[in-house]
Amino acid sequence: MFMNKKSVNDLQVKGKRILVRCDFNVPLKDGEITDENRIVAALPTIKKLMNDGGRLILCSHLGKPKEPDMAFTLAPVAKRLSEHLGKEVIFAADDTVVGENARKAVAAMNDGDVILLENTRFRKEETKNIADFSKELAELADVYVNDAFGSSHRAHCSTVGVTEYIKESAVGYLMDKEIEFLGNAVNNPTRPFVAILGGAKVSDKIAVINNLLEKVDTLIIGGGMAYTFMKAQGYEVGNSLLEEDKVEYSKEMIEKAKAKGVNFLLPVDTVIVKEFKNDTEFKTVPSSSIEADWMGVDIGEKTREIFTNALKDAKTVVWNGPMGVFEFDNFAKGTIAVAKALAEIDATTIIGGGDSAAAVNLLGFGDKMSHISTGGGASLEFLEGKDLPGVVAVNDK
Repeated sequence: MFMNKKSVNDLQVKGKRILVRCDFNVPLKDGEITDENRIVAALPTIKKLMNDGGRLILCSHLGKPKEPDMAFTLAPVAKRLSEHLGKEVIFAADDTVVGENARKAVAAMNDGDVILLENTRFRKEETKNIADFSKELAELADVYVNDAFGSSHRAHCSTVGVTEYIKESAVGYLMDKEIEFLGNAVNNPTRPFVAILGGAKVSDKIAVINNLLEKVDTLIIGGGMAYTFMKAQGYEVGNSLLEEDKVEYSKEMIEKAKAKGVNFLLPVDTVIVKEFKNDTEFKTVPSSSIEADWMGVDIGEKTREIFTNALKDAKTVVWNGPMGVFEFDNFAKGTIAVAKALAEIDATTIIGGGDSAAAVNLLGFGDKMSHISTGGGASLEFLEGKDLPGVVAVNDK
Protein backbone atom coordinates (compact mmCIF):
# COMPACT_ATOMS: atom_id res chain seq x y z
CA MET A 1 0.00 0.00 0.00
CA PHE A 2 1.48 3.34 -1.16
CA MET A 3 5.08 2.09 -1.05
CA ASN A 4 5.85 2.94 -4.69
CA LYS A 5 5.23 6.70 -4.69
CA LYS A 6 7.61 9.14 -6.35
CA SER A 7 9.67 10.97 -3.73
CA VAL A 8 11.54 14.29 -3.77
CA ASN A 9 14.71 12.27 -4.42
CA ASP A 10 13.27 11.33 -7.84
CA LEU A 11 12.78 14.96 -8.95
CA GLN A 12 14.94 17.30 -11.02
CA VAL A 13 13.89 20.68 -9.64
CA LYS A 14 16.56 23.24 -10.62
CA GLY A 15 14.85 26.37 -11.95
CA LYS A 16 11.39 24.82 -11.55
CA ARG A 17 8.52 26.23 -9.48
CA ILE A 18 7.43 23.68 -6.88
CA LEU A 19 4.16 23.87 -4.98
CA VAL A 20 4.74 22.12 -1.64
CA ARG A 21 1.71 21.21 0.49
CA CYS A 22 2.97 21.32 4.08
CA ASP A 23 1.17 20.77 7.36
CA PHE A 24 1.59 24.06 9.22
CA ASN A 25 -1.58 23.57 11.28
CA VAL A 26 0.21 24.72 14.43
CA PRO A 27 -1.33 25.94 17.72
CA LEU A 28 -1.32 29.74 18.13
CA LYS A 29 -1.84 31.87 21.21
CA ASP A 30 -2.13 35.63 20.74
CA GLY A 31 -0.52 35.27 17.32
CA GLU A 32 2.46 33.33 18.70
CA ILE A 33 3.22 29.71 17.77
CA THR A 34 3.13 27.54 20.92
CA ASP A 35 4.33 24.27 19.36
CA GLU A 36 6.47 24.28 16.22
CA ASN A 37 6.89 20.49 15.77
CA ARG A 38 5.04 20.50 12.45
CA ILE A 39 7.20 23.33 11.10
CA VAL A 40 10.40 21.53 12.11
CA ALA A 41 9.10 18.30 10.55
CA ALA A 42 8.71 20.05 7.17
CA LEU A 43 12.27 21.44 7.09
CA PRO A 44 14.11 18.44 5.55
CA THR A 45 11.90 18.49 2.42
CA ILE A 46 12.05 22.29 2.14
CA LYS A 47 15.86 22.37 2.52
CA LYS A 48 16.38 19.56 0.00
CA LEU A 49 14.30 21.34 -2.67
CA MET A 50 15.95 24.73 -1.89
CA ASN A 51 19.46 23.27 -2.08
CA ASP A 52 18.63 21.60 -5.40
CA GLY A 53 17.73 25.01 -6.86
CA GLY A 54 13.94 24.71 -6.78
CA ARG A 55 11.69 27.75 -6.43
CA LEU A 56 9.39 26.87 -3.54
CA ILE A 57 5.78 27.94 -3.13
CA LEU A 58 4.57 26.55 0.21
CA CYS A 59 0.90 26.17 1.13
CA SER A 60 -1.02 24.87 4.14
CA HIS A 61 -4.24 25.23 6.10
CA LEU A 62 -4.39 26.43 9.71
CA GLY A 63 -7.43 25.83 11.89
CA LYS A 64 -10.93 25.67 10.43
CA PRO A 65 -11.85 29.13 9.15
CA LYS A 66 -14.77 29.21 6.71
CA GLU A 67 -13.58 32.51 5.14
CA PRO A 68 -10.63 34.93 5.51
CA ASP A 69 -10.02 35.40 9.25
CA MET A 70 -6.79 36.99 10.45
CA ALA A 71 -6.87 34.91 13.65
CA PHE A 72 -5.79 32.06 11.34
CA THR A 73 -3.24 33.84 9.15
CA LEU A 74 -0.05 31.95 8.29
CA ALA A 75 2.07 35.12 8.73
CA PRO A 76 3.60 33.87 12.04
CA VAL A 77 4.59 30.62 10.26
CA ALA A 78 6.43 32.58 7.53
CA LYS A 79 8.34 34.43 10.24
CA ARG A 80 9.31 31.23 12.08
CA LEU A 81 10.27 29.48 8.84
CA SER A 82 12.55 32.41 7.91
CA GLU A 83 14.38 31.96 11.23
CA HIS A 84 14.82 28.22 10.66
CA LEU A 85 15.98 28.54 7.05
CA GLY A 86 18.27 31.54 7.62
CA LYS A 87 16.67 33.40 4.72
CA GLU A 88 13.49 35.40 4.19
CA VAL A 89 10.38 33.40 3.42
CA ILE A 90 8.21 35.83 1.48
CA PHE A 91 4.64 35.80 2.76
CA ALA A 92 2.03 36.35 0.02
CA ALA A 93 -0.71 38.06 2.01
CA ASP A 94 -3.71 37.50 -0.25
CA ASP A 95 -7.18 36.89 1.21
CA THR A 96 -7.86 34.88 -1.94
CA VAL A 97 -4.68 32.79 -1.34
CA VAL A 98 -3.72 33.03 -5.03
CA GLY A 99 -3.90 36.78 -5.68
CA GLU A 100 -1.78 39.66 -6.94
CA ASN A 101 0.81 39.34 -4.15
CA ALA A 102 1.31 35.63 -4.79
CA ARG A 103 1.56 35.99 -8.57
CA LYS A 104 4.03 38.91 -8.35
CA ALA A 105 6.18 37.08 -5.80
CA VAL A 106 6.26 33.92 -7.94
CA ALA A 107 7.18 35.91 -11.08
CA ALA A 108 10.12 37.51 -9.24
CA MET A 109 11.54 34.23 -7.82
CA ASN A 110 15.12 33.04 -8.16
CA ASP A 111 16.39 29.50 -7.62
CA GLY A 112 16.30 28.59 -3.91
CA ASP A 113 13.69 31.24 -3.02
CA VAL A 114 10.74 30.38 -0.76
CA ILE A 115 7.24 31.87 -0.71
CA LEU A 116 4.40 30.96 1.69
CA LEU A 117 0.81 31.42 0.54
CA GLU A 118 -1.99 32.47 2.89
CA ASN A 119 -4.15 29.83 4.66
CA THR A 120 -5.75 27.61 1.98
CA ARG A 121 -8.97 27.44 4.02
CA PHE A 122 -9.52 31.16 3.46
CA ARG A 123 -11.09 29.80 0.25
CA LYS A 124 -14.32 27.93 0.81
CA GLU A 125 -13.57 25.87 -2.32
CA GLU A 126 -10.60 24.21 -0.56
CA THR A 127 -12.50 21.68 1.56
CA LYS A 128 -14.99 20.96 -1.24
CA ASN A 129 -12.20 20.22 -3.74
CA ILE A 130 -13.69 22.63 -6.31
CA ALA A 131 -11.72 22.78 -9.57
CA ASP A 132 -11.39 26.60 -9.83
CA PHE A 133 -9.15 26.88 -6.78
CA SER A 134 -7.19 23.72 -7.68
CA LYS A 135 -6.42 25.27 -11.09
CA GLU A 136 -5.31 28.58 -9.55
CA LEU A 137 -2.87 26.74 -7.27
CA ALA A 138 -1.62 24.59 -10.16
CA GLU A 139 -0.98 27.61 -12.40
CA LEU A 140 1.68 28.83 -9.96
CA ALA A 141 3.89 25.76 -10.33
CA ASP A 142 5.57 23.14 -12.55
CA VAL A 143 5.83 20.39 -9.91
CA TYR A 144 3.70 19.44 -6.88
CA VAL A 145 5.03 17.88 -3.66
CA ASN A 146 2.72 16.67 -0.89
CA ASP A 147 4.42 16.56 2.50
CA ALA A 148 1.26 17.01 4.59
CA PHE A 149 0.50 13.53 5.93
CA GLY A 150 -1.83 15.01 8.56
CA SER A 151 -4.14 16.27 5.78
CA SER A 152 -3.71 13.37 3.35
CA HIS A 153 -6.94 11.64 4.43
CA ARG A 154 -8.93 14.59 3.08
CA ALA A 155 -9.60 15.15 -0.63
CA HIS A 156 -9.14 18.94 -0.74
CA CYS A 157 -7.96 21.28 -3.52
CA SER A 158 -4.44 21.55 -2.09
CA THR A 159 -4.06 17.80 -1.39
CA VAL A 160 -5.85 16.13 -4.31
CA GLY A 161 -7.48 18.56 -6.78
CA VAL A 162 -4.24 20.29 -7.70
CA THR A 163 -2.65 17.01 -8.87
CA GLU A 164 -5.08 16.90 -11.80
CA TYR A 165 -3.54 20.06 -13.26
CA ILE A 166 0.17 19.54 -12.52
CA LYS A 167 1.80 16.68 -14.43
CA GLU A 168 4.66 15.91 -12.07
CA SER A 169 4.06 15.13 -8.39
CA ALA A 170 5.88 13.43 -5.51
CA VAL A 171 5.75 12.94 -1.74
CA GLY A 172 8.09 14.77 0.62
CA TYR A 173 10.40 13.19 3.21
CA LEU A 174 7.89 13.47 6.05
CA MET A 175 5.14 11.77 4.02
CA ASP A 176 7.63 9.13 2.89
CA LYS A 177 8.60 8.40 6.48
CA GLU A 178 4.96 8.14 7.61
CA ILE A 179 4.13 5.72 4.78
CA GLU A 180 7.23 3.63 5.51
CA PHE A 181 6.71 3.31 9.28
CA LEU A 182 2.92 2.92 9.32
CA GLY A 183 2.88 0.82 6.13
CA ASN A 184 5.51 -1.62 7.41
CA ALA A 185 3.89 -1.82 10.83
CA VAL A 186 0.53 -2.75 9.38
CA ASN A 187 1.56 -4.85 6.40
CA ASN A 188 4.96 -6.28 7.27
CA PRO A 189 5.56 -6.09 11.05
CA THR A 190 8.43 -7.69 12.89
CA ARG A 191 6.70 -9.90 15.47
CA PRO A 192 5.47 -9.92 18.18
CA PHE A 193 3.29 -7.04 16.94
CA VAL A 194 1.39 -5.18 19.71
CA ALA A 195 -1.20 -2.44 19.21
CA ILE A 196 -2.30 -0.20 22.07
CA LEU A 197 -5.55 1.70 21.63
CA GLY A 198 -6.84 4.28 24.08
CA GLY A 199 -8.69 7.56 23.96
CA ALA A 200 -12.33 8.30 24.55
CA LYS A 201 -14.50 6.46 22.06
CA VAL A 202 -14.84 2.99 20.60
CA SER A 203 -16.74 4.53 17.66
CA ASP A 204 -13.61 6.48 16.59
CA LYS A 205 -11.64 3.23 16.39
CA ILE A 206 -14.17 0.62 15.21
CA ALA A 207 -12.56 -0.03 11.85
CA VAL A 208 -9.06 0.16 13.39
CA ILE A 209 -9.85 -2.56 15.96
CA ASN A 210 -11.40 -4.75 13.28
CA ASN A 211 -8.43 -4.35 10.91
CA LEU A 212 -5.75 -4.75 13.60
CA LEU A 213 -7.30 -7.97 14.93
CA GLU A 214 -6.34 -9.47 11.55
CA LYS A 215 -2.71 -8.47 12.04
CA VAL A 216 -1.57 -8.14 15.67
CA ASP A 217 -0.39 -10.70 18.22
CA THR A 218 -1.61 -8.60 21.17
CA LEU A 219 -4.23 -5.84 21.34
CA ILE A 220 -4.30 -3.65 24.45
CA ILE A 221 -7.34 -1.47 25.15
CA GLY A 222 -7.24 1.38 27.68
CA GLY A 223 -8.65 4.89 28.08
CA GLY A 224 -12.31 5.83 27.98
CA MET A 225 -13.12 3.26 25.30
CA ALA A 226 -12.28 0.41 27.71
CA TYR A 227 -15.50 0.92 29.70
CA THR A 228 -17.67 -0.05 26.74
CA PHE A 229 -15.67 -3.31 26.55
CA MET A 230 -16.10 -3.81 30.31
CA LYS A 231 -19.85 -3.38 29.89
CA ALA A 232 -19.67 -5.98 27.09
CA GLN A 233 -18.23 -8.40 29.67
CA GLY A 234 -21.25 -7.83 31.89
CA TYR A 235 -19.60 -5.38 34.34
CA GLU A 236 -21.28 -2.25 35.70
CA VAL A 237 -19.31 0.91 34.80
CA GLY A 238 -20.99 3.57 36.99
CA ASN A 239 -20.73 7.04 35.44
CA SER A 240 -17.75 6.08 33.26
CA LEU A 241 -17.70 6.98 29.58
CA LEU A 242 -19.94 4.45 27.82
CA GLU A 243 -21.18 4.03 24.27
CA GLU A 244 -24.26 1.91 24.85
CA ASP A 245 -24.77 1.37 21.11
CA LYS A 246 -21.26 -0.12 20.79
CA VAL A 247 -21.57 -2.76 23.54
CA GLU A 248 -22.69 -5.45 21.11
CA TYR A 249 -19.86 -4.58 18.72
CA SER A 250 -17.36 -4.76 21.60
CA LYS A 251 -18.62 -8.28 22.42
CA GLU A 252 -18.06 -9.27 18.78
CA MET A 253 -14.49 -7.93 18.90
CA ILE A 254 -13.72 -9.89 22.08
CA GLU A 255 -15.03 -13.02 20.33
CA LYS A 256 -13.08 -12.24 17.16
CA ALA A 257 -9.86 -11.89 19.19
CA LYS A 258 -10.46 -15.33 20.73
CA ALA A 259 -11.12 -16.88 17.32
CA LYS A 260 -7.97 -15.32 15.87
CA GLY A 261 -5.81 -16.30 18.85
CA VAL A 262 -5.03 -12.63 19.60
CA ASN A 263 -4.03 -11.79 23.17
CA PHE A 264 -6.76 -9.22 23.97
CA LEU A 265 -5.96 -7.19 27.11
CA LEU A 266 -8.45 -5.02 28.98
CA PRO A 267 -7.96 -3.19 32.31
CA VAL A 268 -8.36 -5.49 35.33
CA ASP A 269 -8.44 -2.55 37.75
CA THR A 270 -9.48 1.06 37.37
CA VAL A 271 -8.86 4.39 39.08
CA ILE A 272 -12.27 5.93 39.85
CA VAL A 273 -13.48 9.38 40.94
CA LYS A 274 -16.81 11.07 41.77
CA GLU A 275 -15.92 14.39 40.13
CA PHE A 276 -14.16 14.98 36.82
CA LYS A 277 -11.24 17.11 38.06
CA ASN A 278 -7.65 16.59 39.12
CA ASP A 279 -8.00 17.59 42.75
CA THR A 280 -10.64 15.10 43.86
CA GLU A 281 -10.94 11.93 45.92
CA PHE A 282 -9.92 8.82 43.96
CA LYS A 283 -9.42 5.11 44.58
CA THR A 284 -8.53 1.99 42.65
CA VAL A 285 -11.06 -0.85 42.34
CA PRO A 286 -11.30 -4.04 40.26
CA SER A 287 -12.80 -3.29 36.83
CA SER A 288 -15.75 -5.50 37.74
CA SER A 289 -16.59 -3.34 40.79
CA ILE A 290 -17.02 0.27 39.61
CA GLU A 291 -19.59 1.82 41.94
CA ALA A 292 -22.78 3.57 40.84
CA ASP A 293 -21.84 7.26 41.25
CA TRP A 294 -18.16 6.87 40.32
CA MET A 295 -16.37 7.08 37.00
CA GLY A 296 -13.17 5.51 35.68
CA VAL A 297 -10.36 7.93 34.75
CA ASP A 298 -7.20 5.79 34.46
CA ILE A 299 -5.96 2.21 34.43
CA GLY A 300 -5.02 0.83 37.86
CA GLU A 301 -1.65 -0.44 39.14
CA LYS A 302 -2.23 -4.13 38.31
CA THR A 303 -3.29 -3.21 34.78
CA ARG A 304 -0.20 -1.04 34.34
CA GLU A 305 1.91 -4.04 35.27
CA ILE A 306 0.03 -6.39 32.89
CA PHE A 307 0.19 -3.91 29.99
CA THR A 308 3.89 -3.09 30.44
CA ASN A 309 4.78 -6.80 30.78
CA ALA A 310 2.97 -7.46 27.49
CA LEU A 311 5.25 -4.91 25.83
CA LYS A 312 8.57 -6.33 27.04
CA ASP A 313 9.10 -8.80 24.16
CA ALA A 314 7.34 -6.78 21.47
CA LYS A 315 9.23 -5.98 18.28
CA THR A 316 6.65 -3.66 16.65
CA VAL A 317 4.28 -1.45 18.66
CA VAL A 318 1.66 0.99 17.42
CA TRP A 319 0.09 3.24 20.07
CA ASN A 320 -2.90 5.48 19.50
CA GLY A 321 -4.71 7.14 22.40
CA PRO A 322 -3.88 7.72 26.09
CA MET A 323 -4.71 5.28 28.90
CA GLY A 324 -6.56 7.80 31.05
CA VAL A 325 -7.23 11.51 31.57
CA PHE A 326 -3.54 12.32 31.18
CA GLU A 327 -4.19 16.10 31.23
CA PHE A 328 -4.81 15.63 34.98
CA ASP A 329 -1.55 14.78 36.78
CA ASN A 330 -3.27 12.38 39.18
CA PHE A 331 -4.66 10.31 36.32
CA ALA A 332 -1.69 10.31 33.96
CA LYS A 333 0.02 7.33 35.64
CA GLY A 334 -1.29 4.75 33.15
CA THR A 335 -0.22 6.80 30.13
CA ILE A 336 3.19 7.48 31.74
CA ALA A 337 3.70 3.76 32.46
CA VAL A 338 3.01 2.82 28.83
CA ALA A 339 5.22 5.63 27.47
CA LYS A 340 8.04 4.62 29.81
CA ALA A 341 7.73 0.94 28.82
CA LEU A 342 7.89 1.87 25.12
CA ALA A 343 10.94 4.06 25.72
CA GLU A 344 12.78 1.11 27.29
CA ILE A 345 12.10 -1.72 24.81
CA ASP A 346 14.11 -2.73 21.77
CA ALA A 347 11.34 -2.43 19.16
CA THR A 348 9.97 -0.26 16.39
CA THR A 349 7.65 2.06 18.33
CA ILE A 350 5.14 4.14 16.40
CA ILE A 351 2.97 6.77 18.07
CA GLY A 352 -0.18 7.49 16.07
CA GLY A 353 -0.47 11.25 16.35
CA GLY A 354 -3.06 13.24 18.30
CA ASP A 355 -3.26 12.88 22.08
CA SER A 356 -0.77 10.02 22.34
CA ALA A 357 1.85 12.10 20.48
CA ALA A 358 1.13 15.05 22.79
CA ALA A 359 1.42 12.76 25.83
CA VAL A 360 4.74 11.23 24.75
CA ASN A 361 6.25 14.67 24.02
CA LEU A 362 4.83 16.19 27.20
CA LEU A 363 6.31 13.36 29.27
CA GLY A 364 9.72 13.78 27.62
CA PHE A 365 9.82 10.39 25.86
CA GLY A 366 9.49 11.72 22.29
CA ASP A 367 13.12 11.13 21.30
CA LYS A 368 12.94 7.50 22.51
CA MET A 369 10.24 6.54 19.97
CA SER A 370 11.03 5.29 16.46
CA HIS A 371 8.36 7.45 14.89
CA ILE A 372 5.73 9.94 16.08
CA SER A 373 3.09 10.45 13.42
CA THR A 374 2.14 14.03 12.56
CA GLY A 375 -1.40 13.00 11.58
CA GLY A 376 -3.89 11.72 14.15
CA GLY A 377 -6.86 11.24 11.81
CA ALA A 378 -4.68 10.20 8.86
CA SER A 379 -2.74 7.63 10.88
CA LEU A 380 -6.01 6.15 12.19
CA GLU A 381 -7.34 5.77 8.65
CA PHE A 382 -4.04 4.19 7.62
CA LEU A 383 -4.39 1.69 10.50
CA GLU A 384 -7.92 0.97 9.29
CA GLY A 385 -6.39 -0.14 6.00
CA LYS A 386 -7.96 2.75 4.05
CA ASP A 387 -6.40 4.43 1.03
CA LEU A 388 -5.52 8.07 1.76
CA PRO A 389 -6.66 10.33 -1.12
CA GLY A 390 -3.71 12.74 -0.74
CA VAL A 391 -1.25 9.86 -1.14
CA VAL A 392 -3.13 8.05 -3.91
CA ALA A 393 -3.17 11.29 -5.98
CA VAL A 394 0.64 11.51 -6.16
CA ASN A 395 2.53 9.97 -9.11
CA ASP A 396 3.80 6.42 -8.78
CA LYS A 397 7.47 5.80 -9.51
